[in-house]
Amino acid sequence: TMVKTTASGGRRMNALAVIRYHAPLEVIEAATEAHRAYLRELKGAGTLVVSGPVVPRAGGVLLLRVPDDYPAAALDAVCDGAPFWKQGLANYELLPWNPVIGREGLDRL
Repeated sequence: TMVKTTASGGRRMNALAVIRYHAPLEVIEAATEAHRAYLRELKGAGTLVVSGPVVPRAGGVLLLRVPDDYPAAALDAVCDGAPFWKQGLANYELLPWNPVIGREGLDRL
């Protein structure tokens, strides 16, 4: 089984960020490119595994990998850098997550 690690060799844990818009969709759409640019940065850094909007489009979900030693601080940093959050357009629910069924496939991502 492959284990994702931090630069310091620490284990990484999975987490979910559930994003719920509280601004009109037109306002969300105007900020979406900045949001996706930020997500591409997170993906490049190895923090974001996968993301996408919910259907109907009332928010989105991020699957994240954060250092196991300070997961709350890492999740707060993800939220603090998010354009939707910084512009007051959405709420973020940050959930450390311990997948059980199917974890072996998830760990390969």
